[in-house]
Amino acid sequence: METKKNNPNDLTLKEAQKRVDQWIKSYGVRYFSELTNMTVLMEEVGELARVMARKYGEQSFKPGEKENLDEEMADVLWVLICLANQTGVDLNEALLRSIEKKTRRDKERHQNNPKLKNHGEA
Repeated sequence: METKKNNPNDLTLKEAQKRVDQWIKSYGVRYFSELTNMTVLMEEVGELARVMARKYGEQSFKPGEKENLDEEMADVLWVLICLANQTGVDLNEALLRSIEKKTRRDKERHQNNPKLKNHGEA
């Protein structure tokens, strides 16, 4: 069996949660309140939506706007990790449970959805 070498910059969800927590404690003084972080998350999702609308939708970028999809996704993930840390959620375990739930619930649903055949074309 071939062994795949890991990139030293690859993070598991557990490692990401630890790294964000270490950063907050080292540089951020403390976590913002859960309610503040929830509103910051919505703000970051809005910024991601703006880039998506301009890159994949009908809107165009305004002068000076950046096509920084990766940065906006990372900002969303950062705040989500902060919320997980604050509320005691293990994102690794939660994601595994979500995948299992979706597999049980939807394993045939999407395959049998006529709207998904031919990308929704009639």
